[in-house]
Amino acid sequence: MSSEHAVATSAVFQAGPMESWLERHRWQHPGGMEIPGKLFLKEPLGLTGAEVSLGQMPPGAGVSFVHTHKQNEEIYLFLTGQGEMLLDGESHPIEPGTVFRVGTTVERTWRNTSSEPMCYVVIQAKTDSLEQWTSEDGNICGDAPWA
Repeated sequence: MSSEHAVATSAVFQAGPMESWLERHRWQHPGGMEIPGKLFLKEPLGLTGAEVSLGQMPPGAGVSFVHTHKQNEEIYLFLTGQGEMLLDGESHPIEPGTVFRVGTTVERTWRNTSSEPMCYVVIQAKTDSLEQWTSEDGNICGDAPWA
């Protein structure tokens, strides 16, 4: 069972083990399409600067549509499985550890060509909105309490 726990301006959400994402999570697209194995984390984590989703796709399955975005680029991080990502009709191999950055206007879809489930994380953020990155934004506040 998924659980949520908010701590001040932080949030914790337990999505369960990757192996169970397909059975545990379903996303209902506003247009009526249901996508099994898909979990958006905006609501459970109270995200305000990006959207993150978890996904699991069964062996031999693929996304049944091609899509673009109006303002968000996407980062796809594939954790398990093997497959193929189509970017503007060009095929790119997927294996564990493959990461794609996909711009808004690029037509995209992917499929799992392996005999095991494909687990992945998708991060969406508004194009050209990054004003600083970790070395400019991070502050070291002291030693870790367990150091």
